[in-house]
Amino acid sequence: MRLRTTAVAAATTLLSAGVAAVAAGRYATDAALKPAPDRPLPNEPPLTVHATAAGQITLTRSLASLRPGVYGLTGRSCHAVVGPVIEDAPHPADCVVRRLERVTHGDLTPGTRVRLTPQVYIGDPRDALGIDHADVDVPGELGPLPAWFIPGERSTWVITIHGLGTTREHPMVVMPFLRKLRVPVLDLAYRGDPGAPRPEDGISHLGDTEWRDLDAALRYAVAYGATGIVLHGWSIGASMALHAAANSALRHRVLGLVLDSPVLDWQATLRALAAARGIPAPLLPLALRAAEGRTGLHDSVLPEVADPERLSVPTLVAHGPDDTLAPWHASREFADRRRDLVTLHTVRRAPHAAMWNADPKGYEEALRRFLIPLL
Repeated sequence: MRLRTTAVAAATTLLSAGVAAVAAGRYATDAALKPAPDRPLPNEPPLTVHATAAGQITLTRSLASLRPGVYGLTGRSCHAVVGPVIEDAPHPADCVVRRLERVTHGDLTPGTRVRLTPQVYIGDPRDALGIDHADVDVPGELGPLPAWFIPGERSTWVITIHGLGTTREHPMVVMPFLRKLRVPVLDLAYRGDPGAPRPEDGISHLGDTEWRDLDAALRYAVAYGATGIVLHGWSIGASMALHAAANSALRHRVLGLVLDSPVLDWQATLRALAAARGIPAPLLPLALRAAEGRTGLHDSVLPEVADPERLSVPTLVAHGPDDTLAPWHASREFADRRRDLVTLHTVRRAPHAAMWNADPKGYEEALRRFLIPLL
């Protein structure tokens, strides 16, 4: 009787532990992979607005607020754009002063909590940039996908695909540059985005299913006259571009890839996202297993499409060693193995998917050199 009671107790304990493990894994997966386009990525530390003046804003001093370049500044009911650090502006030792380019909406009163984001513009291309565009719907497998189309004189199109923590507003940072090249641009919203169909399980698959929406955009572009297409993706948008270039029936129309902060190692990115969302380290293995079960991701999914040997078109990779969500070493190895096709543009002191933000001029020059031969 005593042995039986002990066995029952042990089985109950194991069952409870198993249920707890499943629940913990599901919670960790939700925290990491549920789309959240209305808030910055969790690796961005919160900052406090201490003061504003004409063309200046004083923020909490941190590695984030000291970054070079141009960023969006977002908080509850407010958005602004900040430029470089103003080195000679007087400020307390625990603060930093940056150039305040503009306040898009809301108020930046002292005490407001904000975060930096690579998403500089909000609204649509006409309102944010003064660039005329058409609102179009791309027929996708889950339903219509809203997109902005900016016409151009060339027959080669650029399709832009945003990444984690942003929306189709993010690619607007390169639209003025692409407009100067007279390139038609299709800026796509995909499943899980505002206005787009919701994925059936409600979570991101890190590009593994989302790429089919990009495939739909390729079909749309060809149907409306594109003879060649360059795919420009950020983060999981870059992973989607790799999927499409490898698997789309229209991959022969893809002339080149621009991969900004590509997610080439989904397990490393998932671990980083979960940890940044506050998931305890002991639960991270559970999050990985839960993600495999819920999304169908496995060890070979991304390595298959990210295999440099499968690459067949010129590719520009923009990435840097300060990205804490998508390991830079994977991009560096990717470039090293296909030096005949891949150009690596290294950007330092830039967080995930913010390579343009950290160095707009350098980024656009690298993009110009890459695109001109393809147009």
